[in-house]
Amino acid sequence: MKNYSAREIKNIVLVGAPSTGKTTLAEAMAYEGKVIDRRGSIENNNTLSDNTDIEHEYKRSIYSTILFTEFMDRKLNIIDCPGSDDFCGNLFSAFKVGDVGIMLFNAQNGWEVGSEIQSRYARILNKPLIGVINQLDAEKANFEAAYESIRAASQVKPVIVQYPVNQGTGFDSFIDVLMMKMYRFKDENGTREELEIPAEEMEKAKALNQELVEMAAEHDDALMELYFDKGTLTQNDIRAGLKIGVARREVMPIFCTSGKRDIGTKRLMEFIINVAPGPLTAPKFLSSEGEEIAAEESEPAVAFIFKSQLEQHIGEISYMRIVRGKITEGMELVNSRTGNKEKISQLFAVAGKNRIKVSELSAGDIGCTVKLKGSRTNDTLSAPAAPVAIEPIVFPEPRYRAAVKAKVQADEERLGKLLGDAKYEDPTILVEYSKELKQTIIQGQGEHHLNILKARLANENKLELEYFAPKIPYRETITKVAQADYRHKKQSGGAGQFGEVHMVIEPYFEGMPEPSKYKVNGKDIAVNIKGKEEYDLEWGGKLQFYNSIVGGAIDARFMPAILKGIMEKMDEGPLTGSYARDIRVIIYDGKMHPVDSNEISFKLAARNAFKEAFRNAGPKIMEPIYNVEVLTPSEYMGSVMSDLQNRRAMIMGMESDKGFDRLNARVPLAELYRYSTTLSSLTSGAATYTMQFASYEQVPADVQDKLLKAYTDTDEE
Repeated sequence: MKNYSAREIKNIVLVGAPSTGKTTLAEAMAYEGKVIDRRGSIENNNTLSDNTDIEHEYKRSIYSTILFTEFMDRKLNIIDCPGSDDFCGNLFSAFKVGDVGIMLFNAQNGWEVGSEIQSRYARILNKPLIGVINQLDAEKANFEAAYESIRAASQVKPVIVQYPVNQGTGFDSFIDVLMMKMYRFKDENGTREELEIPAEEMEKAKALNQELVEMAAEHDDALMELYFDKGTLTQNDIRAGLKIGVARREVMPIFCTSGKRDIGTKRLMEFIINVAPGPLTAPKFLSSEGEEIAAEESEPAVAFIFKSQLEQHIGEISYMRIVRGKITEGMELVNSRTGNKEKISQLFAVAGKNRIKVSELSAGDIGCTVKLKGSRTNDTLSAPAAPVAIEPIVFPEPRYRAAVKAKVQADEERLGKLLGDAKYEDPTILVEYSKELKQTIIQGQGEHHLNILKARLANENKLELEYFAPKIPYRETITKVAQADYRHKKQSGGAGQFGEVHMVIEPYFEGMPEPSKYKVNGKDIAVNIKGKEEYDLEWGGKLQFYNSIVGGAIDARFMPAILKGIMEKMDEGPLTGSYARDIRVIIYDGKMHPVDSNEISFKLAARNAFKEAFRNAGPKIMEPIYNVEVLTPSEYMGSVMSDLQNRRAMIMGMESDKGFDRLNARVPLAELYRYSTTLSSLTSGAATYTMQFASYEQVPADVQDKLLKAYTDTDEE
């Protein structure tokens, strides 16, 4: 196939709520560009997108698919993204390398929660949108209602470019108010005839054309002057104005299609080629240092890997956008993260599972290579003479967590490798073994997200795993001053063990004064600071450790052992075995034996003194609290709020936005297990949420009592 330059390429991302027909439209685009000679269907499991066994089983997109088509001597790279928010990581990576989003709407539903979610992602990532009201051949298709819902909800102003003449099961014609023509389709293979607009439609068409002219003129002073001078604009003038408006995210042109019948596909592609921003006009990629990198073919090569995949018999496949220069077979590039060299053995243009071998890829293009040694998603490959790192994709925070283990103990090692592979392919899956909880914790975007992974491992790798509620990473701390002393004494013939430690502990907070004296249980304790150590604990919070020994009661050489004993007990707190934090410890007295004292004696004495003091210092269990934002249609707001309040949530605020409500709350992590499933059930799948760690806060007394009863102290002295 031809090697395309940056000016001959458009990179588009197909987005929209589930069941808006993205995959079917992508198939029609590939057919119109002669990449395939017949269109597949989702029902027959033979589309370019949705080409995995798990997607065939579920009859929906689960992974993004990269494909291309050739049209009007241009190359359109297309990334077909899943509609479900559980798989939103695909959309983030696609929008990183795509220059414009093609937002599909189901003609029966119009603007949906999925539309709201994905348009919000487009807004966050500053990507322009072109709107397509699809499935106009459906029995209950309603273009006018769909458009009105878009106009009411979208933060980017929609403008009609096409409207249907006979929507519904007989749909075969639409009027294009940019071209001022009617298009009628003779068959289901995109064969169209261009007709004059019927007299009965002329008034409506002229009015919509005038809206288009005014919208185009708004975005350019020269066009506005031309419009005032002549009272109208030419088709090229309108395109020029829309090009500016689309690029600025101020206007969303609306098109008519039936992807299933290949109606309107060619006109949409023509518009994308003529109006949508391309590699030379879209915002430039930024390096990690903030430097703009233009799509210059003559400059040193830079390629950004946005998707990684493992395929049986092939191994690792790396999908990349060429940011600058040209990539050719046999070229050696440097991975900016690892510093290692990578040789590009083969290059391919991608059409789903079909890979077409090419000799080179130029700036602005998208393709793939295979069998790189150590490169993955978010890595940059660049010419050794001009190394650069592209600003990475920032994936959304996980919203669902579960503990995971293999059903058969012997499969645990293989499970670890397969979960590592899953994380390699999907960076929104996070896997770690928690030393604190003694569990392997897996995190994702929702329960469905992790269940798909579970099904895939069972089907493809014959490995059965199970999810269960993860333990909560509680923290322990204290609320008041306490004193304790402990003598460790052991005699068993020969040298014995002896160590005695006296300590005071109190809650630590930022900016507190240095200790000087304490009165505990009627006893005055003076503090003469001989040494101070302060530690930022790896699990959060601080430990302050003071040596206040006077008169040589304990040798300085035993202080590290005393600290070690305290740290061991903070590592496994006295209440529930959770990490302890934010504590000040003062060692003010003790005793030692000239023969029997040693490090182990003082470590054990300190450990037990700390344990006793901790239990007398108003101990409190602290739990992780998360900021949760729920986006829901207004009619479900009462149910959502009631459910959150039952989860001990503190409601922080609410706001309404064009038919949707946003609710912000602070919710304990312990109450969020399987929340995504409950929320989906409460709202018929119409709501979504995000969650982010906020802080640790004390648990209520009744919850603390339950936790203490559930925990049995297993300390062995």
